[in-house]
Amino acid sequence: MAGFLVQFINLFVSLYSFIIIARVFLPLVGADVSNPIVRFIFDVTEPVLAPLRRYTMVGMWDLSPVVVLILLTVLQQVMVTLVLGTLR
Repeated sequence: MAGFLVQFINLFVSLYSFIIIARVFLPLVGADVSNPIVRFIFDVTEPVLAPLRRYTMVGMWDLSPVVVLILLTVLQQVMVTLVLGTLR
């Protein structure tokens, strides 16, 4: 059971990290925001990125994706440690 939970946590964090990285590059390549896939990526990431944006803007640079990726990694490690420690 612990192995399944650890794999699920790792899969979720990996997928969400990929979506955040895609979100960073979409404006750089001029992606059309009316595209359903682009809209989905923005809709899924905006609730997490928006609250951090007021604290992570450095000039014109939005560092909220970097902060979220770091927090996701830390949260992943904590959750995996808790799951493995609890279910041993």
